[in-house]
Amino acid sequence: MSFVQKRYEYDFPRPAVSVDVVVLRASNGGNEILLIQRGREPFTGWWALPGGFLNMEETLEEAARRELHEETGCVVDRLEQIGAFSAVNRDPRGRVISVGFLAEFDGAQVGEVAAGDDAACVEWFSIDRLPTLAFDHDQIVRRALVVRANRRPLE
Repeated sequence: MSFVQKRYEYDFPRPAVSVDVVVLRASNGGNEILLIQRGREPFTGWWALPGGFLNMEETLEEAARRELHEETGCVVDRLEQIGAFSAVNRDPRGRVISVGFLAEFDGAQVGEVAAGDDAACVEWFSIDRLPTLAFDHDQIVRRALVVRANRRPLE
């Protein structure tokens, strides 16, 4: 019997798991980040990282790729996990732990992006001029930039 078929009951609540993806690209004007404008509550109309909830039958990486593609049309080969974000009140819908990922492109690699799923709009922003972000996405972006800055060159 697989995990999905067998039902487990617990006497205590469990958190949900989500993924958020920081997509960076190099451009002539500097580094840019891909953001979506949320089309649903909570934070309707706010800018946010592409992401969403983990399905029971997928890995974190699969969920990150799926959510990124559904919301932006963007396809990535390489994702780097940058950390878990678990502030108790980070999501007004309930207890949600998010795992952050970083994807990087040069400007020519990305291709066209288009809003889909629950994203009302998708847009590139200068990393130096970000709008106010939903949830704790500003913290996730800061972590991605630290991870990127501290990366050792390949030998």
